[in-house]
Amino acid sequence: MMSQRFFIILTALIGLGLSALPSAVMKSVYADDWPQWRGPNRDGVWRETGIIDRFDGPEIKLRWRAKISGGYSGPTVADGRVFVTDRLTEPEEQERVLAFDVRTGRPLWVFSYPCPYKNVTYRTGPRASVTIHEGLAYALGTMGHLLCLEAATGKVVWKKIPGVDWEVRVPTWGVAAAPLVVGDLLIVQIGAREGCVVALDRKTGEVRWTALEDDASYSAPIAIRQGEHDVVVVWTGERLAGLEAHTGRILWEVPFTHRRWIDAIISPVFDPASGRLFISCFDDGSLMLQLDPERLTVKKLWARKGKNEIETDALHCLMSSPILELNWIYGVDSYGQFRCLDAKNGDRIWENTTLTSQLRWGTLHMVQQADRVWMFNDQGELIIARLSPQGIDIISRARLLRPTRGQLPRGEGVTWSHPAFAGRHVFNRNDEELVCADLSADAQ
Repeated sequence: MMSQRFFIILTALIGLGLSALPSAVMKSVYADDWPQWRGPNRDGVWRETGIIDRFDGPEIKLRWRAKISGGYSGPTVADGRVFVTDRLTEPEEQERVLAFDVRTGRPLWVFSYPCPYKNVTYRTGPRASVTIHEGLAYALGTMGHLLCLEAATGKVVWKKIPGVDWEVRVPTWGVAAAPLVVGDLLIVQIGAREGCVVALDRKTGEVRWTALEDDASYSAPIAIRQGEHDVVVVWTGERLAGLEAHTGRILWEVPFTHRRWIDAIISPVFDPASGRLFISCFDDGSLMLQLDPERLTVKKLWARKGKNEIETDALHCLMSSPILELNWIYGVDSYGQFRCLDAKNGDRIWENTTLTSQLRWGTLHMVQQADRVWMFNDQGELIIARLSPQGIDIISRARLLRPTRGQLPRGEGVTWSHPAFAGRHVFNRNDEELVCADLSADAQ
């Protein structure tokens, strides 16, 4: 994935001894991985530099492409490998975890297991991105299979099988929340009868604690610090809760009920600078909370929702995690409208209708990088933009992937999976292929 120059420099550095080198030299050869849902810190921030300023045509030139099958999970990248999951239906129904060489797209290994889908809507494939941590890959399947595999080989370290190791109450759209590593624990919102949220020893699979009796949602939990505590913030089908990471004890909770169906999909969005915590869903609108930085308390600032999915107020997000920056919220509404809100009260500042399909569930995924935002929309375009309370400055846009109809059989289809940004490259998938493109400034 890196240039030949990178490897020449790296070899020289190893020979000299890294600890003796100036920090400026170290930074010049450093490249991030994207080892979990929404990036290294699960916050939708891409921290690399040396990235292109704009695209040089309407189509992004691909470095490589690899054949895969259908699924919704976005790729993750770690230690020279790209991970993704998919589903086959012939000769039998099975889910797969796949690893590819990050430089060439060459298949490295595949782990497959039987997985008939039962009572699941949208059956194209797995939802949750693979989480990579210290050489282990954690994959969560649509029916509740949880796998810990050696990232280098695909060999099983431990596994949890629904109906054998736990009884999973599978949501309408399947188990979807990407696993979260906190210390020596792997935390999943699984919707098991033993507990909606389960924490396991990440190396052995032994259950350490369970919490909440709620129905599961599709929202991946996040970890924050509040006072002296590691807090897991989880949005279930019934509430937003802060759990003590090492015990599962409920530290605080705020009800968030649904009027028609559970459609909590985005991860809670937290702004450490302001202490605000924000959630939004397609049917029930938005909720803003204020967390006390020292004590384990939370205060509701505002909640807003429209009459229905068309007459919306503030934001009714589907799967587009918003950006929350001190005084402003940027996010995508129910029919693809891109909005800027006043974070103090949810009032709309402006709206743009040129970034997505403008159809029901029109969506895009946002990643912040330096002073720009990279957006991948439901039409397969990658967009570079700057956002401010005054409006949006679209710098450049180009096609990365072709929409396919497996994820949503409408028109030409959609591209719903979240991209990964690693080593100054972008990676994403549709229902037929996984692709990689070089976004480094050197590439142009």
